[in-house]
Amino acid sequence: MERIIRRHKLQTVCREAFCPNRFECWSAGTATFLLLGKSCTRNCRFCNIDGSAVEPPSSSEPQELAELVAQLELDHLVLTSVTRDDLADGGAQHWARSIELVRQLNPDLKIEVLVPDFAGSIASWNCLFESRPDLVNHNLETVPRLYPEVRPAASYHRSLRLLKTAADRGFKTKTGLMLGLGETSSEITQTIVEAYKSGVRYLTVGQYLRPTSKHLPVERWVTPGEFDDWRDFAQHLGYHNVVAGPLVRSSYQARMIFEAEDNS
Repeated sequence: MERIIRRHKLQTVCREAFCPNRFECWSAGTATFLLLGKSCTRNCRFCNIDGSAVEPPSSSEPQELAELVAQLELDHLVLTSVTRDDLADGGAQHWARSIELVRQLNPDLKIEVLVPDFAGSIASWNCLFESRPDLVNHNLETVPRLYPEVRPAASYHRSLRLLKTAADRGFKTKTGLMLGLGETSSEITQTIVEAYKSGVRYLTVGQYLRPTSKHLPVERWVTPGEFDDWRDFAQHLGYHNVVAGPLVRSSYQARMIFEAEDNS
């Protein structure tokens, strides 16, 4: 898998973000590819994605991606990208072109997108939605009080609007949270409830792990029992599927979550 990806000169968030589950996902026929380069224009203090100078998007990337996915015979594809605030549309047209070409070569593949907020641009959101992904994922990451420290260039309410807009358009909608950054139980409850009210029905909850000493410290280690409690709470609220645990990340068991029966 590593050798094939390198040959096509594509990036996976599995490698760039040091995901602890990448080998499990790859062996299960699921992979998460990183569009628009490997350098991000934002400086989220939890993320290990490179923040150095960005380069223009590669015009060949959508075709390379489509051919690689066909070669790997994946069952479930997750696409994500760095945030590109330097681009007028935030990279939305590149996203749409990538989905279009992947579908042409892989018509039966399910495509899940883990998208940035495109700086709140409705036109960019529409461009993405018109490409008709099978599931729209956008991570809230943390509770609103911690955004200035954890995600200083992002907006909690803007992210909620993106999720609600996707749900209102009829898309399966998913979000993810990290615990251990200093949030309280009442704040976690509020965030899970607000995401549900915005139409989100699929949820991942994991432990924040500090990538390097330059990133935010871990404020606490969440027990497996507490993760079970948050999963049970969200499912009782009405979420269709919730995956929660110390090593859970946004794309973990993505195919299983997507195929979950609607139990509402």
